[in-house]
Amino acid sequence: MQRIHVALGQPYDILIGPGLLVRLPEWLAPLRPTRVLVVTNSTVAPLFVDALLPALSALAPIAVHVLPDGEVHKTLAAVQSILDALVAQGADRKSVVVALGGGVVGDTAGFAAAVYMRGIRVVQVPTTLLSQVDSSVGGKTGVNHPRGKNLIGAFHQPCLVVSDTETLRRLPPRELSAGLAEILKHGLLADALYFETTMAALPALRSCEATALTAAIARSCQIKAEIVARDERESGDRALLNLGHTFGHAIEALTGYGHWLHGEAVGCGLALAADLSQRLGLISRDEVARIEAAVAAAGLPVRIEGLSLRDAFAAMAGDKKAEAGEVRFIVLERIGRAVQRRVAPLLVEQTLRAGGYR
Repeated sequence: MQRIHVALGQPYDILIGPGLLVRLPEWLAPLRPTRVLVVTNSTVAPLFVDALLPALSALAPIAVHVLPDGEVHKTLAAVQSILDALVAQGADRKSVVVALGGGVVGDTAGFAAAVYMRGIRVVQVPTTLLSQVDSSVGGKTGVNHPRGKNLIGAFHQPCLVVSDTETLRRLPPRELSAGLAEILKHGLLADALYFETTMAALPALRSCEATALTAAIARSCQIKAEIVARDERESGDRALLNLGHTFGHAIEALTGYGHWLHGEAVGCGLALAADLSQRLGLISRDEVARIEAAVAAAGLPVRIEGLSLRDAFAAMAGDKKAEAGEVRFIVLERIGRAVQRRVAPLLVEQTLRAGGYR
């Protein structure tokens, strides 16, 4: 097991390794919860919930709330259903929400925990690669709005993250590839050696080799934890974690949430961000080709055909990172170092056209 410490005002640990799910009650016990609400979804519940319930029930009264699966259900209505479940259970300020599932479950349950009684504890138990390397860490919670991704939410740090790599063996290949986008992103923005190591390890990662997965998840979480510790509420360096996301969020909005997985949109976004970086004179065409090759080798798309340029600009202007409608992009000074830049619309248009927009 690897343990990554997140050094915030209310610090917490990220535990990573195989076989951790059955030990969850061991780590919940010191929290002394008065109630436990397990929030999961219709895909994850049949796989893991029954095995957990007996041991969790010994800690405190427990209830399970099952959400429909899919990004399309990442809504205020889902948050309301969790709040209703907490009220029905009689949850108080010493209760704990356990978010068992992927990023949609973690973001939605975390947001409900943030607003219930002005904030109760949440334990993130991510079961997808994308959520283990990214969304479960850092305290961003929230839901989508028809006009934009994650526009409604709150910062609410977990008190613990438990990432069992064995759960990843249940993922379809497409879901596993989606998580690799965030791993590649972390290397590109902060650690060139990690990016190279990840490229070499892609076959092992896509085969769910335990040692490779644990090492990659741990390094990604370490990179994110260091950035979050410097900038918890995204007033500075934390924005760098959005490399590929301005393009990716627009893809998700324009295609309809759930048509592309979040990681697929981010993978394509990384390729677009690399192209834009080259047009700004920051990286070479050879480096762009290496990044595109890594995205493709991870099983992710590097282009999207036929989306509207006008709609793309409108979607990006509505991104939560825009200021007064002006979009700032995260680009690469080199592989292993990202920066934030204002970019002329003409260059963005050229990148979008090269990526298949019309």
